Amino acid sequence: MTDAADREQAAPGWLMLVYRVPREPTRLRASVWRRLKSIGAVYLQNSAAVLPESSSHERSLRSLRKDIGEMGGTAQLMRCDVLAGAAEVTAIYNAARDEEYEEIIDRCRGFRAEIDKETTAEKFTYAELEENDEDLAKLRGWFDKVRLRDSLGADRRAAAEQALQGCAAVLDVFADQVYLAEDGR
Repeated sequence: MTDAADREQAAPGWLMLVYRVPREPTRLRASVWRRLKSIGAVYLQNSAAVLPESSSHERSLRSLRKDIGEMGGTAQLMRCDVLAGAAEVTAIYNAARDEEYEEIIDRCRGFRAEIDKETTAEKFTYAELEENDEDLAKLRGWFDKVRLRDSLGADRRAAAEQALQGCAAVLDVFADQVYLAEDGR
């Protein structure tokens, strides 16, 4: 077997939700889109979204299918294998995770800039430290959600982990400065 054939054969199974919701009100479409995005689904075409096969993904999609029916729409949930183009479907899924990781990396840059600003202004207070601690906890929580969706090994995961480690390191330095400032009062 060729390497390409091996990769096609090793590709994951997929769950596909194909749906229709009424055109109006538009909030119904937006609601479905948000729910699919929140669980990490990617669109292959309009109203055709996929997720790697797992019991948790199946539960989420079954629940969404039920809700679409209650909205006056229709939906079919299918288990499927990609017969040709599996690498492209996987690439679409991983690109969505990479976008999420890139957003985290960008927010980490903002976090570090905020610490730099507070350091320059010498805002070494417990209130600032607590606020920054909460911000880092939110970033970690967001990363954990993306990591759980990243079942196919997106490329930007390691960079996001490094960015979070960098945030923790600058927060530790800032904390030391807060402790010194508070002890000196």
